[in-house]
Amino acid sequence: MEQIRLLVEQLMSYCGVSDKAVHAVALLLLIALAALLAWLADVVALRILVPLSRRLTSKTKVAWDDILFNEHAVRSFCHLMPAIVVWIVMPMFFYDHPLARSWIARLTAAYFTLAVTRLLLVLLNNVQELDMQQSSYVRQYIHSFCGLMKIVCVFIAVVVVVAILINKSPMALLAGLGATSAIMMLIFKDTIEGLVAGIRLTSAEMVAVGDWITVASAGADGIVTEITLTTVKIQNFDNTIVTISPMTLVSGSFRNWKGMQQADGRRVARMVYIDFRSIHFIDEAQTTTNLGAYRMAMEKWLRENPLVNPDMTLMVREKEATQSGLPVEFYFFLKEKSWVDWEHQSASILEYAYAKANEYGLVIYQQFPNQKNNTL
Repeated sequence: MEQIRLLVEQLMSYCGVSDKAVHAVALLLLIALAALLAWLADVVALRILVPLSRRLTSKTKVAWDDILFNEHAVRSFCHLMPAIVVWIVMPMFFYDHPLARSWIARLTAAYFTLAVTRLLLVLLNNVQELDMQQSSYVRQYIHSFCGLMKIVCVFIAVVVVVAILINKSPMALLAGLGATSAIMMLIFKDTIEGLVAGIRLTSAEMVAVGDWITVASAGADGIVTEITLTTVKIQNFDNTIVTISPMTLVSGSFRNWKGMQQADGRRVARMVYIDFRSIHFIDEAQTTTNLGAYRMAMEKWLRENPLVNPDMTLMVREKEATQSGLPVEFYFFLKEKSWVDWEHQSASILEYAYAKANEYGLVIYQQFPNQKNNTL
């Protein structure tokens, strides 16, 4: 390297550069040469590693390597090569320039730190895109974990880069940050609580993307479309979007309809109020009433109805008497669970129940405004 330096200085002198400026111009040429070598290392790595990675991943039967080691990840890895090359040639090129060597070393280390951080972020993004076979809760937990790791990586990278540029130990810089930790906790209180709540939601399998949830306090009643470490996005059935914090779900209460969605039927529990005066015996022994016969007939009809799931709880029962008549509850499960069809089917069954009551001499109770004890 001494011969290269002397050759450069002789070339500068031959070109008419004064003796005072030779060292400065030589330093600039060495920096330019190092930058050229770094650029060539990046280009060569891209030309070799990108096609090689694409060829290797295409030959495997699994799909995860195509996502994890995609072109974006390989390119991010290739961008590490310039820093490695500069770090190797730096002692040889700048051994006679300690100040320049010191600053180039800092800048190279800072660049290397940022390049590694970028590579880690790309890999974490690729992990989030993997189509894993686990449950949605596991996928959401991995998604949240990757989000948390991104924040940690960026924080560590910022601390390390600042420590490198000011020529201090990263541990000493972290120790200095401890004095301001209380203020930072107050400033980022909501963010930290959101992170903790998001991890609790996913780790405890409380909610996942695709679940139908109802959060009365937030006016949310719809499908969860996105869960991050700080927000839960819900699309209501009127297509409005409600965004709430995970802490709202953890600290409050909400209803998750996933159990109903996964079950073999959706519940119908409707009341029909019978006028007491229309209830009477229908046999001479006075053992059977028209209401009892009506209940048994309707229960039998429900069990034979193709819309109803007979394997789940099914009954037509009387409840405690009220001033508005005797409530008779129709309790059964429809096979159909989608909202619109479920509403139509449950309505048609109750309409049949209303009409059938007249055949048994039963009167459906109805109270008109400003009137009492009116019946249909």
